[in-house]
Amino acid sequence: MFNKKLMTIPGIKKLIIKISILAVIQAFSIIAEAWFLSSALVNAWMLKKVTASIYPMLFFFIAFIIRYLITRIENQITDNFSDKASNDFKKALLEKTFELGPQSVAKLGSGQLITIALEGIDQIKNYLNLIILKTLNLAIIPWIILVAVFFVNALSGLVLLLVFPIIIYFMIILGIAARKKSDQQYLNFSKMSNNFINTLRGLKTLKLFGLSKIYGKNIFRVSENYRKSTLEVLKIALLSTFTLDFMTTISIAIVAVILGVRLINGSVLLFPALFALITAPDYFLPLRDYGNDYHATLDGKNALDHLISILDTPSPKAQKELKQFKTWNQKSTLKADHLSFQYDKDSDKGIKDVSFNFTGHLKVGIVGQSGSGKSTMLNLLGGWLQPEDKTNFKINGEKTDSLAQFAWQKHLSYIPQNPYLFSGTIAENIAFYAPNANTDDIKKAAQSAGLEEFINSLKDGMNTIIGRGGRGVSGGQAQRIALARVLLDQREIILLDEPTAHLDIETEYELKQTMLPIFKDHLVIFATHRLHWMNEMDYILVMENGKLVEQGNPKKLLKQSGKYRQLVDEIRGEDNNA
Repeated sequence: MFNKKLMTIPGIKKLIIKISILAVIQAFSIIAEAWFLSSALVNAWMLKKVTASIYPMLFFFIAFIIRYLITRIENQITDNFSDKASNDFKKALLEKTFELGPQSVAKLGSGQLITIALEGIDQIKNYLNLIILKTLNLAIIPWIILVAVFFVNALSGLVLLLVFPIIIYFMIILGIAARKKSDQQYLNFSKMSNNFINTLRGLKTLKLFGLSKIYGKNIFRVSENYRKSTLEVLKIALLSTFTLDFMTTISIAIVAVILGVRLINGSVLLFPALFALITAPDYFLPLRDYGNDYHATLDGKNALDHLISILDTPSPKAQKELKQFKTWNQKSTLKADHLSFQYDKDSDKGIKDVSFNFTGHLKVGIVGQSGSGKSTMLNLLGGWLQPEDKTNFKINGEKTDSLAQFAWQKHLSYIPQNPYLFSGTIAENIAFYAPNANTDDIKKAAQSAGLEEFINSLKDGMNTIIGRGGRGVSGGQAQRIALARVLLDQREIILLDEPTAHLDIETEYELKQTMLPIFKDHLVIFATHRLHWMNEMDYILVMENGKLVEQGNPKKLLKQSGKYRQLVDEIRGEDNNA
């Protein structure tokens, strides 16, 4: 249950030292409680005056208060640590997501990322809140109590010592079974999240092709597998809880019977017998707490493993940093020599030996059939993929091996197929990249992005809540909000990955009229399979099977009998048949 990876969390060693010291004090306070309570009870049994029990009872209450305060302090310390650690994990996950970029995020699975961000980190917080405290209490408190019991009554101490490993043995057997079932449950949960989110994203397409019922059955199947795995975990959890309670109760009963018989025989005095009997439940208490919370922390342990595996995913990083590049202007240049990238060593998927040269405020289109390498090219230019070592980039003549660096990426704006709208006002969504922007600037950006009519039609205008739990917006409106973000942030380079792929022709045409003026005075790199956009481009890269087969001015390429002309003729042929 105690994950070794916990030791990599900043501040955990200091926390372990603090909790260990408090656990030792707590153990001695438990011993003091039992000692003074036994003394008071012996005085009462021997019919001594009430005054004889005043000091024992006073010290008993002092020990009780100390134990209570230590428990509160331990909980407060672990709460603060888990809060800080979970916030750090959220920040690290967000940074890693931006570092990996859309291509790697898609590979990991958006459903899994959403699950780990929204639920997994909360489970990790609960795991951190319980595991460190429970483990240290189990490792320290019973053994200090056991030494005290041995000191007072050796036979009772021997019984407690012999029973303890037997209980742990049974708990290990059940724990291994529970862990396997929990791992399967977490895997089914991740699959269900990915399946559900991907189905929701493509629901319109599925309905269009009459496949929604088939995918509805698929969702039911995945959900049913998760339900069954959850019930399996609950069965083992209930069984292990029953076993733990039964074994500890039997153990305490054995101690009580032995002490009772010895009291009757006169082989043990009342004080040591009471002391051993009072401390027995506290001796087993850390074990019971650990066992009862074991199942509550399994999801957190799995979530932590999953999160760390994501955070350990290698991020693209340039070895040669750009030191002279400050901004992109009309005289800036970007040159790529032998740009290559492979997703897997055993696969040809990627791009091979691509070279090009861009200068100034250029509108560049990347075209090709599905799987030709358009998105890969865009992700390499965005610095979200690490090119092969033989690749060389030159920006304003300065060499670098990769564009995965802040000096380049801080000048980029990225517009994907489906811009993310978080739960908040329209103004907050527009100001996502520039949270300190004033209201006038946000309104100007919204107006330039063609949102004015839409916003004016809303009762609350810019303050209308959209996104999760708020008002829904169309695909065209979402893209306009993404454009407004670009305008407000005022970065010089715009990357677009099929931004109109899911829009109808009328909406795309309206959006096109809005986008074209925005492209002015920017370096625009536009990946799309809709070739009518190429009429607005200054330069085209034509991709096929990961290779750059043509490049140049679209009008000149159209006059040639090359791949670009072939693509255009294919589309015209489809239109004519229609």
